[in-house]
Amino acid sequence: NLRRWRARPLALLALLFPLRERGCWGLNPSSGDLEKSPRSDPDPWEGLHRNKRSWVWNQFFVLEEYTGNEPLYVGKLHSDVDKGDGKVKYVLSGEGATSIFTIDENTGDIHATKRLDREAQAYYTLQAQAVDRLTNIPVEPRSEFVVKVQDINDNEPKFLDGPYLAGVPEMSPLGTMVVQVAATDADDPTYGNSARVVYSIIHGQPYFSVEPKTGVIRTALPNMDRETRDQYVLVIQAKDMVGQMGGLSGTTSVTVTLTDVNDNPPRFTHKNYQYTVPESLPLQSVVARIKAADADIGSNAEMDFRIMDGDGPGMFNITTDEETQDGIIILLKPLDFETKSSFSLRIEATNRNIDSNFLSLGPFSDTTSVKVTVEDVNEPPVFSSPLSKMVVSEDARVGTSIGRVSAHDPDNSNNGIRYSIDRNTDLERFFNVDAMSGVISTAKSLDREANSVHNLTIFAMESRKFAPGTRSHNLSQSISLITVSDINDNAPVFAIDYETLLCENALPGQVIQTISAVDKDEPLSGHRFYFALAAPAAGNLNFTLRDNKDNTASVLTKRGGFRRREQPVYRLPVLIVDSGSPALSSTNTLSVRVCDCDSDGVALSCGAVAYTATGLSTGALLAILGCIMTLLVMVLLIVTMRRRRKEPLILEEERDIRENIVRYDDEGGGEEDTEAFDMVTLRNLNVIRDPNVRRDVTPDTPTFFHYPSTSRPSYKSLPDNVVFREFIWERLKDADVDPSAPPYDSLQTYAFEGSGSVAESLSSLESLSTDSDQNYDYLSNWGPRFKKLADLYGNSDGTSVFS
Repeated sequence: NLRRWRARPLALLALLFPLRERGCWGLNPSSGDLEKSPRSDPDPWEGLHRNKRSWVWNQFFVLEEYTGNEPLYVGKLHSDVDKGDGKVKYVLSGEGATSIFTIDENTGDIHATKRLDREAQAYYTLQAQAVDRLTNIPVEPRSEFVVKVQDINDNEPKFLDGPYLAGVPEMSPLGTMVVQVAATDADDPTYGNSARVVYSIIHGQPYFSVEPKTGVIRTALPNMDRETRDQYVLVIQAKDMVGQMGGLSGTTSVTVTLTDVNDNPPRFTHKNYQYTVPESLPLQSVVARIKAADADIGSNAEMDFRIMDGDGPGMFNITTDEETQDGIIILLKPLDFETKSSFSLRIEATNRNIDSNFLSLGPFSDTTSVKVTVEDVNEPPVFSSPLSKMVVSEDARVGTSIGRVSAHDPDNSNNGIRYSIDRNTDLERFFNVDAMSGVISTAKSLDREANSVHNLTIFAMESRKFAPGTRSHNLSQSISLITVSDINDNAPVFAIDYETLLCENALPGQVIQTISAVDKDEPLSGHRFYFALAAPAAGNLNFTLRDNKDNTASVLTKRGGFRRREQPVYRLPVLIVDSGSPALSSTNTLSVRVCDCDSDGVALSCGAVAYTATGLSTGALLAILGCIMTLLVMVLLIVTMRRRRKEPLILEEERDIRENIVRYDDEGGGEEDTEAFDMVTLRNLNVIRDPNVRRDVTPDTPTFFHYPSTSRPSYKSLPDNVVFREFIWERLKDADVDPSAPPYDSLQTYAFEGSGSVAESLSSLESLSTDSDQNYDYLSNWGPRFKKLADLYGNSDGTSVFS
């Protein structure tokens, strides 16, 4: 049995040759022989012969990437049991056996049949065994050995992380580290120099350098300026074999970007700016935008602006546009060309983020001058007051002057002003304004009780002339608040409609009602009303009135013993006088109803009492009532019978006949029926219908006749644009006066052909009219079949049946 395998250097292989004669396995790498050592374990197949054996192992080495045409010889296996008589057979198993490695079963020679790649697999573990050729019984225990693939320089260095992107601040000192690159070589680092790599820079000098062993890239020039060049592309090479001749190499690119630092101050593109703005520019509007250039980017280019001095303090302000870094000048106060026509400003721009490392490069600020010129525009008129309050009495006559509004032209031209009222604020046109003077006057009588305050909008416009087709849009407006003062023009009346109840058991001097009054007027000193009974009732014996001196009055009884049967209602005229100047009064009637009340004075029933008829017994009253009922029943029966006897053909007026179908089983007379309906009415333009003839029945007499020529002109004599209109109007009037027309809107259809054709009407119906000049006498000669037509249209005697 195989106890162990021990590796021996190649130098010891020569010592193994004498062991072959002693019957052991051994290996000679030069000859490929594997021989048995006498220090092996006892052979289990040799019964009583227990010779102690040991095994010596040496690795097989195979060169990778062998390009020969023949299989590559690896080594030889040999057993001392093999006497050379062919009874022993060698068997190989393990990694790559039969697919990569083969063994000659007779001689034990091992060959590699494929190219090996150390980078794919560095060694192979195989097992060898000697067996009896006939019985396949092992004559030696299984032995394991290793075939190691020997490396050659067949892989170039590779940058697994490339290409690289790196950045370094501009103006960096010499030797500043930028980035470190690294290349890997797949060859064996423990064998030779195949995997030992050195770095060099191929492209990118003299700006950058690379350390050969570490791959660290550093700046090779100081103070590189981003504004001059902001990006560099380097090519770095890695070469194995320590850079010696014949080594393999690989390259990668490194893009180095110079990052910005604040090393440039802002600079105005112009030292003097001039801008022109209209004097009507609204507040907070942009007056101008100025720009200061800064070669830096990002936060290093941010800047602040300020107004250092100028002749318009508080007129302007300047801010920074955060997106464009422009200076924005904003108007804070209104401009007035007539007051000041130009402004001069001095503005400074300063970097917001200053790097102390570059202060030596100079001040990071700049200044410029800005001149703002105000352009004169035609400004709208200016009212002396935006709100005018006026008072007018409601009894003012039409044309009374109330007050005056005033406006002036702020421009140097000082044009005249025209005034007008916005009629949307004076829809009923109570007021007028003088266009030239601005005096407001009344145009209608005023009523304070209807509208006590009028809010007018007055327009002011320059009165100078404008080009034809144009008008001034420079309008200004003012509010005129007109208050209508009160006069005493309304008499006082009862505050409410009183319902006064008087108990029959009321005592003399009892208060039955307390009344008050209201007045639409509003005197400054407040209302004061006086109450008294009107003259007709001043001396009555039933009631009296007491003025309470607080704008109320009490109605009292003068007597008792009121009876409903005697008089159920009393009407008491009350005179109310106000305290105005002149005083106004009104007489109001207070209705007092006499009621039957309980002991607490609560009314139970009021009004007149029905008297019971005397002299008739209850039986007589019932008999009279029975007769009346009998008469009513008879009348109802008669009416019902008459309705059943004659059912009307037309439905009741309150029903809509359009919702019903009336069927008439009446057949027409066919072609011989010439009087069932007159079709000429719908087609002949020159025939006027008799308005007195019913149209819902068949006429008994001819329905057409001639009117005198002076009554109406013929349609044929009318112009074409009038004939249709006259025709429609005539039919409309006929339908309006027709008693048989339905009481609702209906559709009238007229087959009107007109009279504009050169050939005139082709309808034979027109021949029925009396104006027809066609001679149909020849019809009587056509035989009995045309007798009807000859009678209708023939005119042998020179007269018409409708004449």
